[in-house]
Amino acid sequence: MKDATPKLLDKAASAIHAAETLLAEQEADFAAGRAYYALFYVAEALLNEEGLHFHKHGAVHAAFGERFAKTGRLDPKFHRWLLDAFDKRIEGDYGVETKITAADVTTMIAQAREFLQTVRQHLT
Repeated sequence: MKDATPKLLDKAASAIHAAETLLAEQEADFAAGRAYYALFYVAEALLNEEGLHFHKHGAVHAAFGERFAKTGRLDPKFHRWLLDAFDKRIEGDYGVETKITAADVTTMIAQAREFLQTVRQHLT
């Protein structure tokens, strides 16, 4: 593995923990953001292994979709989860009247955990 890859995967695990902590404090909007970042860091780790680095979220989303979802290297559901989580993060960070529920975030956290576990297995 390239040097940054395990660091990104560890950062994803930390983001999951932060999302769980925020959710326990009934901060669903902010927990959604951390859950999204967990998914994002996992996608970045995979792209890092391909020698790819991006400065914009949309570029990470697109490259992950092109290299992993569309090719079937990983289940396309992970790409869908990443995109859906991004929408929730935007809603939670910028929305004034958000509708993010604890159930939404619980699902996002479970998805982030599954994505992280799958990618760790994929990379070993």
